[in-house]
Amino acid sequence: MKRIVTATLFIAAGFIGVSSAYAQEARTGEGTVVVTIIPAGATFFTEGKDLNGPSFGSYDLGGALAVNFNRFVGLEGEVSGQLGVKQNLSGLIDDVRTPHMLAYTGNVVVSAPIRGTVVPYVTGGVGGLSLFETTSLGIDETETFLSGNIGGGIKWYSGRWGLRGDYRFIAVQSKDDAPEFFGLETRYGHRFYGAVLVNLKR
Repeated sequence: MKRIVTATLFIAAGFIGVSSAYAQEARTGEGTVVVTIIPAGATFFTEGKDLNGPSFGSYDLGGALAVNFNRFVGLEGEVSGQLGVKQNLSGLIDDVRTPHMLAYTGNVVVSAPIRGTVVPYVTGGVGGLSLFETTSLGIDETETFLSGNIGGGIKWYSGRWGLRGDYRFIAVQSKDDAPEFFGLETRYGHRFYGAVLVNLKR
């Protein structure tokens, strides 16, 4: 009798474990509303082609909110601050701090049609880029430019939480009245970031 009770307990425990595993599998993945928290990233603008605007890099942080219509397609609004860092710029003798910038975009995100905890995706969209006043570089007031981006990355989920690695190719449209440092010609850049994901609604 004791052996039967022990065996029954083992079998019950096995069923509980299997049920729990299936429940966790069902809860794994991206929800309908997801927040992205970006604590660390970098943006690098390449050197201008025609007017020789210098290449430079910035530290990147920000966040995004995505609304997913299904497992494959969603819309995401993103705001990121690009903090200028002291660096050597071509044509200047001394190290200077590059300007702070604020980027805000609306993007379409298309995820790969696969099930599992790791999901690749592609994304692209349009928005704006504000270049803040930096008198040492001849930027006398905040300038705003139209921008676009395209890229992709990978998301990994474990229940409500997840991680994300993302790359974007950025294009910033020129303006005739832009400062000489940035914006007189279309500029291109590369943005990388790592982020934490939070499922708000599943």
